[in-house]
Amino acid sequence: MSTVLSVKRREAGHRSTLTQLRKGGAIPAVIYGYNLDSTPISISEKEFRKSIQKNGQNGVFSMELDGEKVNVVVSEIQQCSMKDEVNHIDFLAIDMSEVIESEVPVKLVGESVGISVGGILMQPNLDVKIKVKPADIPEAIEVDITELKIGETITAADIRDKIEFDIISENDYTLVTIMAPAVVDEETADIAQE
Repeated sequence: MSTVLSVKRREAGHRSTLTQLRKGGAIPAVIYGYNLDSTPISISEKEFRKSIQKNGQNGVFSMELDGEKVNVVVSEIQQCSMKDEVNHIDFLAIDMSEVIESEVPVKLVGESVGISVGGILMQPNLDVKIKVKPADIPEAIEVDITELKIGETITAADIRDKIEFDIISENDYTLVTIMAPAVVDEETADIAQE
């Protein structure tokens, strides 16, 4: 959190003003939350990307607004699906001593036995929602899939007691499943059943 992002207040603008900001290398954004009214701001796209690479998207950023430092997390990033462009960012001002809700990426580790016999890995949800103090937000939550066989699933309930964070996603929230291949030859089917 050593980097301080400098931002500028902006007028809540028309589409043409926002387009001009983007052409000038800035991203329109808004900051709201702890001790702050919703405030339209702009931030340098280059500086933001550099900070994301350094801190990760779940990191806590220190932001300077009107000469005051504010701790923030990224609440939402709106991106253009056609280009690698950020259209808008929502920053949430936080109290570092308060627990917040955060969506954290799920990182699968290990080589599933189901995949080794032809199963297909499906990951319907890439993130899991947790409650955590801002300084403790992990970059990702690792889920070991080594023992996962064809037809088996790992849900939020399965990892709830294995990690140190309070998961608020529902118990049946599916993180990963190994599907049977569409066509299975007899030898692969025998191995899968064993």
